[in-house]
Amino acid sequence: MMPAIDYQTAFQLAPVGLVLSRERMIEDCNDEVCRIFGTTRAVLIGQSFQTLYPTADEFERTGARIVPIMNARGMYSDERIMKRATGELFWCHVTGRALDRRQALGAGIWTFEDLSQKRPVTAELTARERDIAAQLVEGKTSKEIGKLLAISPRTVDIYRARLMKKYGAHTAVDLVQRLVSR
Repeated sequence: MMPAIDYQTAFQLAPVGLVLSRERMIEDCNDEVCRIFGTTRAVLIGQSFQTLYPTADEFERTGARIVPIMNARGMYSDERIMKRATGELFWCHVTGRALDRRQALGAGIWTFEDLSQKRPVTAELTARERDIAAQLVEGKTSKEIGKLLAISPRTVDIYRARLMKKYGAHTAVDLVQRLVSR
């Protein structure tokens, strides 16, 4: 006979980072989130997700991007650059689900997966370059990225060119491969 499942223990020992949130504030998190971000539950609980972002501006822009997608689908997922407590930047896969689809950023559960072993951050990028790089690895076009980020496709192309130079890529496909594999 199998023992009863202790959901608190399962939450704490899950192999992915888990956060319970309300209005973008961390209500609870598991041990894996603490390992990924290099901090403790005591430090994270009660804090805004902003503490996990490279800049306050990226936190705000990401929140604005999440709302319409959460409203339409009830969940959101992307890969983005996040910040550890040490200040180190790293790629992270983030997925979230609202407990009530009518309140996209109300109560929710979020998963965090550290991608730094597969994709280290190898170039110093601006916040906007990080936004665009995250969308490029998702396979989006300049037009799609421009619409999502509320900038012109031409502006996206300018940032893509900057990224290509920083990563030493010769083509857009080469850039995406370098973003994904480094």
